[in-house]
Amino acid sequence: MTTTQPLTAAAVAAMRREVQVSLDASSGLDDAGRIDLIRALEELVCTATAAQAAHAADLAESVEADHAGLGVPAARRGQGVGSMVALARRESPHRGQRHLGLARVVRSELPHTWAAWRCGRITEWRATLIARETACLSLEHRLAIDDLLAADHDALEAMSDRQVVGRAQSEAARLDADAVTARRRKAESERRVSTRPAPDTMVWLTALLPVAEGVAAYAALTRDADSARAQGDPRSKGQVMADELVDRILGRRRTGGADRSIDLNLVMSHEALLGTADDEARLAGFGPIPAELAREIVARSLGDGEEVWLRRLYASPTTEELVAVDSRVRLFPAGLARLIRLRDQLCRTPWCGAPIRHVDHVVPHEADGPTSAANGQGLCEACNYAKQAPRWRARPGPGGTVTTTTPTGHSLTTRPPPIATVTRRDLPVLTIDYVLAS
Repeated sequence: MTTTQPLTAAAVAAMRREVQVSLDASSGLDDAGRIDLIRALEELVCTATAAQAAHAADLAESVEADHAGLGVPAARRGQGVGSMVALARRESPHRGQRHLGLARVVRSELPHTWAAWRCGRITEWRATLIARETACLSLEHRLAIDDLLAADHDALEAMSDRQVVGRAQSEAARLDADAVTARRRKAESERRVSTRPAPDTMVWLTALLPVAEGVAAYAALTRDADSARAQGDPRSKGQVMADELVDRILGRRRTGGADRSIDLNLVMSHEALLGTADDEARLAGFGPIPAELAREIVARSLGDGEEVWLRRLYASPTTEELVAVDSRVRLFPAGLARLIRLRDQLCRTPWCGAPIRHVDHVVPHEADGPTSAANGQGLCEACNYAKQAPRWRARPGPGGTVTTTTPTGHSLTTRPPPIATVTRRDLPVLTIDYVLAS
């Protein structure tokens, strides 16, 4: 009789080492055997993500019970669990919260999908699609679609992601058209614009729009691009569409409009600005950019008749972080808050990368934490709320470091990114603000 041993981190690490060793050894497999192995490994990956989900859901239940024992209000029980999952998976808190939500929903409300996921027949993403497309439905209707889509694992595995989404959407509309309509209206209310870094010092500017407006906007840009190309414009269609989008947003082709002030917060050393060094520059909310590109941005703005303002910021000669003067007030003054945002660039939580929304006291103000640059850190909204949960602790350290300890006792230390690699420590770092004229 075989006794099943409990799965532990050490046991998984041992299995991982076995797979690693096999990568360095000749397998002796033929091509068909290699394909079979790739499939078997994919099923192992799927099963592993299901195991992650199961333990994340168990963690949430354990923390909620602990919070209940501490008298934490029901609405706040379980706060911070998504961030703990994210730290363990080396992902952003947003993704950690999504993993946790998926784990709890699939395991409790989509039994056939959960069974297919556990046995490696579907990926975590396939489970996400089914959960997402049934989220607006009652439990009864969600179970019905789960039975329709996932009871037959062979059929579910044979479907493409697009087919799964289409089938789930059509069944949801048939079972509860009102719920689908309400979901669409809610989605329209959440329209927004966001940015994220792209390779080669580019940026993705993304707009989430209602379908009619989004299609119409794209059609207008396409029409203008086709017209420009027909008139001999040497730019590609994509280049014309991108340039036209920027021109329209910034009002560069409008007449009689009011000037608009846009603060880019380009941070670079004095020498990099003057061209005597190629020290890395940083664009707040984006990250590092080459000095050549930073100078090109400044020169282009000056050439376009835009106003360029310089603000001196001084960096520490040892840590390269920005320095500031302490303040005794509770809220961070605008100047100090601005400096912390410029210093940290993005949320300080490891693997988060979200824009800074809150300037937070590392040691809380109610615990006599000072309002200072050393005790301040830039966090996104979700990370700031997560650290308010019971048994989360943070403390500032030397060189601008912040060490955060989660309720499970795991600690992570971060420090601000070097604001600029300056070759002469007696020169200030500059932040360059732009006033773009219409």
